[in-house]
Amino acid sequence: MMEGASILLVEDSETQALQLRRMFERAGLRVARTRDAETALATLNDARPDLLVVDYRLPGMNGDELVRIVRQTGATRTLPVLMLTGDDASEVERQGLDSGANAYVPKRGGGELIVSRIRALLRQTRGRPIEDGPAPALRQARLMLLDTDDANRDPLVGRLSAEGYRVDCCADPVVALAAIEADDIDGILVIERERDFALSARLDGCRVARASGMALVALTDDAEPATMLAGLAAGVDDVVSRRSDGDMLLVRIRAIVRRKLARDEEAAGIARERAQAIALAQARAEADSADRLAQANAELAGANALLRETQAQLVQSAKMASLGELVAGIAHEINNPLAFILAHQATVERAVAGAREADDATRATLLTKAADRLGSIRSGLTRIQELVVKLRRFSRLDDGEVSQIDIPDAIDAVLTLLAPRLGTVRVVRDYGPARMLECSGALVNQVVMNIVANAADAVDPVAGEIAIATGSADGQYLIRIDDNGPGIPEDKRERVFEPFFTTKDVGAGTGLGLAIAYGVVRSHGGTIEIGRATRGGASFAIRIPEQS
Repeated sequence: MMEGASILLVEDSETQALQLRRMFERAGLRVARTRDAETALATLNDARPDLLVVDYRLPGMNGDELVRIVRQTGATRTLPVLMLTGDDASEVERQGLDSGANAYVPKRGGGELIVSRIRALLRQTRGRPIEDGPAPALRQARLMLLDTDDANRDPLVGRLSAEGYRVDCCADPVVALAAIEADDIDGILVIERERDFALSARLDGCRVARASGMALVALTDDAEPATMLAGLAAGVDDVVSRRSDGDMLLVRIRAIVRRKLARDEEAAGIARERAQAIALAQARAEADSADRLAQANAELAGANALLRETQAQLVQSAKMASLGELVAGIAHEINNPLAFILAHQATVERAVAGAREADDATRATLLTKAADRLGSIRSGLTRIQELVVKLRRFSRLDDGEVSQIDIPDAIDAVLTLLAPRLGTVRVVRDYGPARMLECSGALVNQVVMNIVANAADAVDPVAGEIAIATGSADGQYLIRIDDNGPGIPEDKRERVFEPFFTTKDVGAGTGLGLAIAYGVVRSHGGTIEIGRATRGGASFAIRIPEQS
């Protein structure tokens, strides 16, 4: 809490103000300074610092009067205040603390004592969380006097009771620790007879862990600066000599407890304001819930429309990517037979030209060779013709209309177009007697093509095998596609149909193929399931209701 905390210093002496500013800044504090109380009030109206350091004697309004005004305002009622003075008289300290200051330090005490006091005051801001509930508005403050010898015989108990405090006495530190855990007391007065303040440090550790705003005061046998420094370092809020003036002892305790009660009151007020704000917000929400719901529905409809439009664009992009691969494959399939047709055509031309001038035996040999080459040319042309026919059949399947489609014939057309991608992968066909199905062409050219293409990428290029089977049972048409690849792990089977999800390397797939396939199957009222194939790889079962 110390590092970066802000301080408002009210000091009329330029020399002392400069010394204090340098000392505070070396300690990691941010310092603003005014020369008089009137200017300080105006500053506090604009911004609230973490701590107020006030010289008792100021031009015009004195420091104690400034503190009384500060304590009258709810926003600054719990603001920590440290009062400084060059006077030695205890009466000045009494007046300062009675006005509402939290601590008093004579300037002759030195910079180390002043900084220690500031550290102790800032440490006290770790109050109980507001969520713990507001404290009662009016009640007796409850104190505990902890003396490991015999607290009941301490005359301070009677004097505190006469001041209106409820005082519990105990000699066992465990009881005090339990009281901190229960957070049912306002402060603990610890009689420290040892200078190591081990008991106080133990209590403060529990207080910090509990995030309690309880006050902790150490009562000592002397008022030496070294004793005070040791106590403040141990974590107490104040160190008071039991040998000091009786009234002063009560005043010091009263100042510490008063600030704790003020913090509780402030927390209760904030809690009440928060509860009122929540209630008001709920009332307003109920009053205009219909308008909010209509607006939310309109926004949701717009978002759904945008999502559908984006999805359509992504699907079209994926289809165009597939089309690009098909075009490359078709070009490859046409180019191969065309190349050997052209090569054989040149051989035929040379054989015919040579036969014109050759003898009978040579002419027969050349014509036989030309006839063989013409047969090869016819085979290549037939292959190109078959490819064109299947390409036309595939293009007719892409019109999106529902019609009677020969599923095995359509699958064969897809396999022909995927031949370059399949390479040496073996494809096993097992078509049942039922061939016709009323569906859209996308069922084959999107669903089957995407699944077979993925299987081709998954299986071994040399020993890979893909099995495609069709059949009909229980009013449903079945298309099953199995492979002998690595398969799909069970923990990923539910995600493979999500858009953009892919098990391929980055840049090797869009993650839209199976998402598109899933949408097409659902549009037909069908299902698509993933399992383990008998060959060890993935198995896709597509079931489409048959039209009656």
